Amino acid sequence: MATIFRDGRFPKTMPTDSPSAVPGHRHVHPRAQAAQAAAAARAAATQPSAATQAPAEPQMPDLPDISVDGVVIGEAEIRAEMHNHPAPDARRAYAEAARALVIRELLLSAARRRDLQAEPEIDAAGKREVDDDALLRALLDAEVTTPTADAVACRRYYDRNPGKFTSGTIYEARHILLAAPESDATARKTAEDTARRLIAVLQDDPSAFAALAEAHSACPSRAQGGNLGQVTAGSTVPEFERALAGLGAGQMVAEPVGSRFGVHVIALDRVIAGETLPFELVEARIAAWLEASSWSRGVAQFIGVLAGAADIRGITLDAADGPLVQ
Repeated sequence: MATIFRDGRFPKTMPTDSPSAVPGHRHVHPRAQAAQAAAAARAAATQPSAATQAPAEPQMPDLPDISVDGVVIGEAEIRAEMHNHPAPDARRAYAEAARALVIRELLLSAARRRDLQAEPEIDAAGKREVDDDALLRALLDAEVTTPTADAVACRRYYDRNPGKFTSGTIYEARHILLAAPESDATARKTAEDTARRLIAVLQDDPSAFAALAEAHSACPSRAQGGNLGQVTAGSTVPEFERALAGLGAGQMVAEPVGSRFGVHVIALDRVIAGETLPFELVEARIAAWLEASSWSRGVAQFIGVLAGAADIRGITLDAADGPLVQ
């Protein structure tokens, strides 16, 4: 079931997922994933998000009263919404929550003025859609038209973005892991010294890699002579991936590679370069993404029209920087 603004939440950005060729990429038609429309609504007043959670009871003096056409968005309601809007400080979280509730009220008011009726949907797990979410879904379906992305538009996007449609590079690699936590400087130094000695041995006798891995490695791959099989982007830690990217087939690192797991000696056996996927294989994915992006822009425009015609007090929806509560 497609929910729109569950518990008053509005995604913070426009849809940014490109129609990539990553295996398992989940592409969703805009009408099957109304959260992307909600994301566009936020584009009318987009604001950078942050990683930290706001406290439950922040201290924020001199907060203004916020209302939409006389409907007051109360402080208690905004505080209850804040947990859905992580921010670097309480004032920013409060502003994000207030903005989300203002946009929600704009949309609900518009739906009621149009006397829309909506039957809540029930998802595969038997969970019933919230009545207001159903009403918002009906409003956006009625007011926002999504043009179909035809083959010409899809081909144009494909031709202009060739790097988005490639299979990932595959590395066949081996390593020896000398376990040492980053917090233990002494153990780390010992591991680095041991790794350098192993590298020196392997430079003289590369065939000794399997025996040394079995004798020294803290990784289960030691049972296979350190062989990791095929490694792709995202399957190992960043330090390991950078080291692989800097090697050619048949090469070994000249210096130990540190990671949170310890210190690695890495050898690269083979590189299988990524290939551009044929247009026919990704056309449907491109079409879904283009339509979702178009619908998001349409919702943003619709929100902008509603905001321009409404009497909104205590908050600004079109500011791009800084806390929006005034």
